[in-house]
Amino acid sequence: MSATPDQPGDRDPLVVAAEAAVMRSLVDPDHALQAGRFVLSAARRARNPEAEAVALRAIALAARELGDLRDAEHHLREAIATEGAPPERVAQARLSLVTVRTERGHPLQALRVAAQAWSHLSPLDRAKLETQRAVALARLGRHQEAIASCDRALRVLVSAPGTIDDRRFLAGGLLNRGLVHSYRGDWDAAMRDLTACLEISQRSGLRHLARLSAANLPFLAVRRGDIAGAFKHYREAEDTLFGFPERLATMRADFAGALLAAHLPGEARAMLSLAVPDLEASGAHVALAEARLKLAQVELLTGDPHRARQVAEQAAAELAAQERTSWLPLAREVVLRARLALEPVTPALVAELVACADELEDGLAHLEGAAALRLVAAEAALALDDHPTASAQLAMLTEHAEREEPWAPAGTQLTSLAAEPTRTQEIPVPVRQHALALEASLQEDATGAFRAVRNGLSEVSERVETFDDPSLRAHAARAGERLAAFGLGLAVRGGCAEEVFEFAERWRAVAAPSHACSPVAPDRVRAMVGSGTLVEFVADQDALLAVVITGERAVLRRVGDVRPIKEAIVRLRYALRRRCTAPWQAGGQDSCDVGNAGAAGLEVERLLLRPLLAELGDGPLVVVPVGALHTVPWGALPCLRERPVTVTASAAAWAHARELGLARRGGPPVVVAAAGPALAHAHAEVANVLACHPDGREVPGHTGAVLEALEVADVLHLAAHGVFHARSPLVSGITLEDGSLMAYDLLDIPRSPGLVVLSACNSGMSRTPVEGAPLGLPGTFLAKGSSCVVAGLVPVRDEGARALMSVFHELVAAGHPPDAALASAAAKTGETGFVCFGAGDLPLY
Repeated sequence: MSATPDQPGDRDPLVVAAEAAVMRSLVDPDHALQAGRFVLSAARRARNPEAEAVALRAIALAARELGDLRDAEHHLREAIATEGAPPERVAQARLSLVTVRTERGHPLQALRVAAQAWSHLSPLDRAKLETQRAVALARLGRHQEAIASCDRALRVLVSAPGTIDDRRFLAGGLLNRGLVHSYRGDWDAAMRDLTACLEISQRSGLRHLARLSAANLPFLAVRRGDIAGAFKHYREAEDTLFGFPERLATMRADFAGALLAAHLPGEARAMLSLAVPDLEASGAHVALAEARLKLAQVELLTGDPHRARQVAEQAAAELAAQERTSWLPLAREVVLRARLALEPVTPALVAELVACADELEDGLAHLEGAAALRLVAAEAALALDDHPTASAQLAMLTEHAEREEPWAPAGTQLTSLAAEPTRTQEIPVPVRQHALALEASLQEDATGAFRAVRNGLSEVSERVETFDDPSLRAHAARAGERLAAFGLGLAVRGGCAEEVFEFAERWRAVAAPSHACSPVAPDRVRAMVGSGTLVEFVADQDALLAVVITGERAVLRRVGDVRPIKEAIVRLRYALRRRCTAPWQAGGQDSCDVGNAGAAGLEVERLLLRPLLAELGDGPLVVVPVGALHTVPWGALPCLRERPVTVTASAAAWAHARELGLARRGGPPVVVAAAGPALAHAHAEVANVLACHPDGREVPGHTGAVLEALEVADVLHLAAHGVFHARSPLVSGITLEDGSLMAYDLLDIPRSPGLVVLSACNSGMSRTPVEGAPLGLPGTFLAKGSSCVVAGLVPVRDEGARALMSVFHELVAAGHPPDAALASAAAKTGETGFVCFGAGDLPLY
């Protein structure tokens, strides 16, 4: 049905001009806004309701493209209310209102608007309406209906006449279908649709739609496992979407959701902190409610349950107002998990956890989340000694699991004869095995509990090994982290040092899969440490334990309460920062701040190492930290002065790094150094370093040159400022002349030098959002194949860094291993803020 006469010469010029403004809104919204206002004024003077309605729609579409959803809705409602406007023009305004109402937080109302428009639209406009309905359906979680709606639309639009409006809806339909495919996890189909959308948009000059397609590439790249590519796409999309805050904010929120799914909560939080204010300002209520829910999940994961509860409750209120009932259990789950962290467990809270798990299970799309929450409910019930409730929840998770009965011969499995319902197949392996382990524990069957944990972790490891990318490995492996922690708790209660070591290593393998290596037995560690000692720290609720392995034996020791140790570490780091601001003198005699740092170091030593002194000996020390211990500048502890110390993610990672180091040996190393900007002695430091290595060479302090050097260097030395982001470690970096070399830039490098020296403040800092191995620059280099990384854990003075690094490289070139060279250099210069990560006991020469 069309409102325009068949002959072009008979068409009303004001209507033609208004339609031109509609078309123009797709390619030049600023110009279309001006043209629409001009035509609207003329149409009202001429009392031309058709031109008036079309002009109002043009203004609305331009406002929509520019991110002003409120203004867009206002003008569309004016168009719909225009007295005397033809029904088909009113229907077209409703067609445009469907997406705006969806984005403003009312997808169900948007579907009602679509139903009102349907009867007055032409077949082609009905196809265009289907693409808009798909957006509302997707926001309501009705993904299958959304894809069907897009399919119907695209069958018509692909053979449409080909006007700019037709092209726009064809590309938009592909974009919408691609996004729904991505929600369903069909990444290949999503990429096909988004690529086709981008191609059509670019060919048709639809720059805004091309921007939208490009804006989804970071999200898809993460979900396909390409974290480095995702950040590159993000930087490009950020530039492309500059000036369109609502589009940029939506892109950031979607990217955050993908980062969260890849278990990178810190990076997700950084995106959401930028996205939420802009979504609030633009009135994009649907995207805002989803962003708040993601932010609540992130706050919970990163250890702020109070904030998580506040944000989740706000998200729940917004989702309820939008009638998006399928999303409400997700928000309620965050609230309940936050309450568990903040409040004593009560029977009422357990009942709410069970009810929420039931709601998630009824939603079908959230079966895995339902299973995980049901396990939490069972554990909460056990905390109250409510065994009937706990057993009922565990039975729902294990009803169709394969079991090995305690009295059955090894390898004999008894399987339930009942047909396995579809929903039980959605129970994640770690959740099922954790439930089996809990059931065995309730029966005082420690052997069965350990068996269930080991079987579950073996299955997790098999899945992890199928992924090359760190993000996908994290997504698969961290599902088993709570299971590994449960096994570690069982081992601690048993008190056997070898068993605690085994499960501490298993826990680290799933908590930090990018560092996961083949398991290493205590006997092998004993053979490798020689005259030295390996200390693997273990957190057991509020207590800190340590497994100490020497060449003769392995023992388990209780170190002390975690809280005073954490507080002492904070005081030590503060004292070292204060000392950094004092005038520097060779030998480190700097004022009373030296005394403060010394006293703080003694306190950490007293709390952390004195309980272990009888076993530590005086040889090289390998430390496997946990939690806050990742931030300890070990060289500042008096008993470790001049003693070689290496910090590693796990005993297995240390063994693997040593193997890599041994494989690299043979011939003089290729040494490359670069200097960054705004550092007084950077170039002098580089000159000193290269003087120690006659065949060394300097490269420009640019990201491209440094990345190229990584492909050939055996030793890389960077003298530059470092930036550490505690909440988002992958955006930590080294400042170079043309920007920052970020941790995420290293994720797709083909190789990494054997020894990396980061002569930069805070470059060795790490944060462990889920208490795993260190993240940040050292962890990333080690995960990519470096054997050893030397980096600063506290602010370092330029003069002090230059002096320390000169001595360090002289000793390395003389044949000392990096850990011994660093210990000697620190003792001579008084700079104790650098740490040796990985395996530092292998000489390079």
